[in-house]
Amino acid sequence: MFGDLGIDPVTGQRQASQQRIKDLIEEIKLADEVGLDAFGIGEHHRADYVVSNPEIILAAAATVTKHIKLGSAVTVLSSADPVRVYQNFATVDLLSEGRAEITAGRGSFIESFPLFGYDTRNYNELFEEKLGLLLKLNEEETINWKGKLHPAIKGQVMPRAQRQLPVWIAVGGTPESVERAARLGLPMVIALIGGDPKNFAPYFDFYRRVYTENGHDPARMQLGLHSHCFVGEDDSVADTYFSVYSEQMRRIGAERGWPSYSRAQYDASRAKGGSLFVGDVQAVTDKILEVQELFGLTRFMAHVDVGGPPHKELMKAIELFGTKVAPAVRKAVGNK
Repeated sequence: MFGDLGIDPVTGQRQASQQRIKDLIEEIKLADEVGLDAFGIGEHHRADYVVSNPEIILAAAATVTKHIKLGSAVTVLSSADPVRVYQNFATVDLLSEGRAEITAGRGSFIESFPLFGYDTRNYNELFEEKLGLLLKLNEEETINWKGKLHPAIKGQVMPRAQRQLPVWIAVGGTPESVERAARLGLPMVIALIGGDPKNFAPYFDFYRRVYTENGHDPARMQLGLHSHCFVGEDDSVADTYFSVYSEQMRRIGAERGWPSYSRAQYDASRAKGGSLFVGDVQAVTDKILEVQELFGLTRFMAHVDVGGPPHKELMKAIELFGTKVAPAVRKAVGNK
């Protein structure tokens, strides 16, 4: 989830932030109870999202969950302090008894750069250097580090997580990001939010080649996909979800110069060969299995709160995803 704030269709008012956060914790708790493997929360610094610091939400969730892995989706590492990122996630790891993860990315939104005093002209260099520092912090309790864009560090960094934290790399579709993740031997998750999934197959193939060429163990390879998803009891969920989803796509699209989002575009994306995983249990299960076979995925991340659907509908979607979709996918993949 990104913590989208829903908009009342009658008044045009956004949902109260306090209520959204309360609902969010309840939704994560349910995801744990229905047996889902991992939960990720995004980082944004905008009026339409409630979460600016994923670690605070994850720390709260750690106290009401027992099994689910808790991670960011994503941590905008380029505009963050890697020392603070490590310390915060180490704290979540201690609270959750070893369930914290980090998913680091450069960020598709750049509002955090001016907010924290970073120059977007250093977009790539900031991420490269800060990722190197984060990985070193994760591996070594006492470090002696010097970079170009971050002050030198010497000494201990506390607290320490229970173990080395899993660090995933989030990729939007650039070969340079794929190469970096594979070269470092880090798990990769690609965001699929438009187009035919088959168009992304070369990225996964490129990752595998670079990963093995750099001497990493293929048995430890982890590949994920992040896609917009919403599950209902029957296909009528497509109609109810379209209103909130299309409004969000319209708002974001207007900022980026995209054409108006249409129902025809929505339906095409839901169909076979589309990027949208919206429908009943069988339809969503079938699409996940298709991309799992296409890419060799070890993880599928269903982004379920796009547009801020009502809490009751989100809870039902999570329940169905955990009790129906996930078991069916696990069974099918396990029987191959």
